[in-house]
Amino acid sequence: MHENRPKRDARPDAGGSTPTADGYRMPAEWEPHERCLMAWPTPTRTELWGPHYIHAEASFAAVAHAIGRFETVLMVARPEDAGAARSYCGREVEVVEMPIDDSWLRDSGPIFLRGSNGQLAAADFEFNSWGRKYLPFDLDATIGERLCRHLGVPRYAAPMVLEGGAITVDGQGTLITTESCLLHPSRNPHLSQTEIEDVLKAYLGVTKVIWLKSGLGLEEDPDTDGHVDGVAAFVGPGRVLLHMVRDREHPDYESLAENRRRLETTDALGRELEVCEFDLRSRPVTLGETPLVENYVNSYMANGAMIVPTSGTGDDEAALEQLRQIVPEREVVGVPAPVIAYGGGGVHCITQQVPKTAK
Repeated sequence: MHENRPKRDARPDAGGSTPTADGYRMPAEWEPHERCLMAWPTPTRTELWGPHYIHAEASFAAVAHAIGRFETVLMVARPEDAGAARSYCGREVEVVEMPIDDSWLRDSGPIFLRGSNGQLAAADFEFNSWGRKYLPFDLDATIGERLCRHLGVPRYAAPMVLEGGAITVDGQGTLITTESCLLHPSRNPHLSQTEIEDVLKAYLGVTKVIWLKSGLGLEEDPDTDGHVDGVAAFVGPGRVLLHMVRDREHPDYESLAENRRRLETTDALGRELEVCEFDLRSRPVTLGETPLVENYVNSYMANGAMIVPTSGTGDDEAALEQLRQIVPEREVVGVPAPVIAYGGGGVHCITQQVPKTAK
C-alpha cells in the first residue's frame, strides 16, 4: 500500500534559489503553449468512476482531440492503460507511460514557468490528494518530478501543498485563489496566510494575491474544498471571468457575491479589474442516480481557443455564445463532459499547459 506520502527534498533541482529570484514567472493561461499535458483516467479509482469508467475514457479522449486541433497533447497513462489510451486518442496524441494513481493532472502535476529569456522551469508543489481524501496517492505525489525529468525541465520543489486548480494568474504579477481551499486545515496547517502568500510569490513570480471567499459549495465541490477554477479565471490582462448565481436562495449566493465584492480591486499593475460575470449553468443531467450541473467556467484556454465542458442539454449554446462574447479572439469549443463532472471535475481539472519557449 502507498498511503504515506513520500518525503520530498524542499531544495530545487534547479539550484539553491527560488524561481522568482532566478527570473521565472508563471505565464497566464492565454499566453502561447508548447503543449498540453493530460493523464488517462485510472480504472482502479472505482469510487470516482464506478460503472462509468468506459465513458470517462471516451470523454478524456474527446477533450484531448478538441485541444489537439490547437496544440500538441501529451497524455500520461499507466503502462497497463497505455494501449487503451492510444486506441482512443489515435496518433494525434502522444502517450507516455508512467505510473499514476489518478488523472487530475492540473492538481498533481508541475506548474510550468517561463524565465526572462524564454526558458522553461517548473514549480513542483507538494500534493496530498486534496487533504488525503483518496488513498493511495504516492504515485501522484511524485508525478511532477518524473514529468520534469521526462521533459528535461529544471524543477523547483516548493515547500507547500498546492493543487494547480486552486490558482489562476494573469502572468503580470497577480494571482487569485480561495480561502476555502488554501486556508483549509487539510493543506498547510503549519503556515499562516501571509506565509502561504510568501511561498506563492517566491515560486510563481507573483507580487499580489487576491483571496476570494470560496469556490462552489461542498455539495458541488466536495473534493477540492472550493478550487478557484470552479468560479473564476483570468481571461485577459485585467479581465476575470467570474461564476455567479442570481438566486438569493441558492446556497452559494452569499459566498459568490462576496467573491464579486473582493474583485472590486486592482491587479499587481494597479489596473482596476474588469469582472465578466457569468451566471449560466446547465440544468441537471442525471448519470446513474447522480444529478450533475455542468460548470462552464471550468474551461481550458488552448492556443487560440477555449475548450468548454458542456452538458449535452439545450443550455449549452447560450453558455458558449456568452463565452464567445467574452473572448471574441478565441474559438469557443464545447466538449460533452458530464462524466468528468461525475468524477469530480471539469476540462480545466484534467489539463495543464506547458508554455511556449523562446527559440
